[in-house]
Amino acid sequence: MRIKLLFSFIVISLIGFSSSVGASSLSKVFKKVNPAVVVILTKEHAYSSLQAGETVTITKGGLGSGIVISEDGLVMTSAHVVQVADSVVVRFLDGTTAEAKIVGAAVRADVALLKLDRLPEKLVAAELGDSDEVNIGDEIFVIGAPYGISHTLTVGYMSGRRRPETVCKSLVPIEFLQTDAAINKGNSGGPMFDMDGKVVGIVSHILSQSGGSEGLGFAISINTAKELLLNQNSMWTGLEAYLVSGALARALNVPQEAGLLIQRVANDSPGEKMGLQPGKIPVKIAGERILIGGDIVLEVQGITISDDFRETCRIGDRTGGQNRGRITNVKVLRGGEVVNLSVSASVQQQ
Repeated sequence: MRIKLLFSFIVISLIGFSSSVGASSLSKVFKKVNPAVVVILTKEHAYSSLQAGETVTITKGGLGSGIVISEDGLVMTSAHVVQVADSVVVRFLDGTTAEAKIVGAAVRADVALLKLDRLPEKLVAAELGDSDEVNIGDEIFVIGAPYGISHTLTVGYMSGRRRPETVCKSLVPIEFLQTDAAINKGNSGGPMFDMDGKVVGIVSHILSQSGGSEGLGFAISINTAKELLLNQNSMWTGLEAYLVSGALARALNVPQEAGLLIQRVANDSPGEKMGLQPGKIPVKIAGERILIGGDIVLEVQGITISDDFRETCRIGDRTGGQNRGRITNVKVLRGGEVVNLSVSASVQQQ
């Protein structure tokens, strides 16, 4: 009996020792990579209806996370954090801040690229890993600002790989890494690290009935992010749009089966420079809140907007990976009249 008890105590001691070593190792890795993690603060204009029927413009603040990926000031974050932001401010570990410009975005993969307007004295950049090397069951950790509590560490496992199906064979396949690490509002755009401290994903979203973490979190794989943002230079438009078709399209006098109802246009974005006008009248249709009164896009690069995904693929083929100086042409319905607009792909670099 004594031998069995002694053996049990030894095993328990070894387990405790092993955990202590693991915690110590993670602590060191966290201290190394944490300075590269940033908080993303955004402002955007929005419209609100008053009881008297008037519509007023208000300014909304947004919050997310990000990761510095280069010593010249490139930062990765989530597209949904910055897509229609009028201004973006990056806050570092020491509390200092710097404004940033959005230089690229891939909305379908929910990832965006920022460029700092100025570099802090001691800028720390994270090392990008290879997400193909991460296996299901491997430990990972996430750093972000859940509910605004910055530089919060959560730990979990890689639970799976998710590759959404697409009919657009010409587009880069996207891959999400699933994790049970706690992810909440404010974590979006933050890095997912392997246990060596290399970035393997950018936190995107969660599946939750409560609205908080329930162990189903997803990050876009870093290999997908690198391909779309660093290799293909995916263009940021600064637009949010709503596809209208059927009865709603007819109610809005759209002269074809479908169109893109412009919801928001970020200041100083390619969309604004093109001259696209956002909606300004909040309404609720079929349980969804949308803005009407703005432009309705009918064509992009000569391709008619449709609810057929194959047509969307054709638009992606013609606009994806645009060269500097190439012109994008758009036809919109504005106040009952058809208007032609255009913008150079190079405006995103200005």
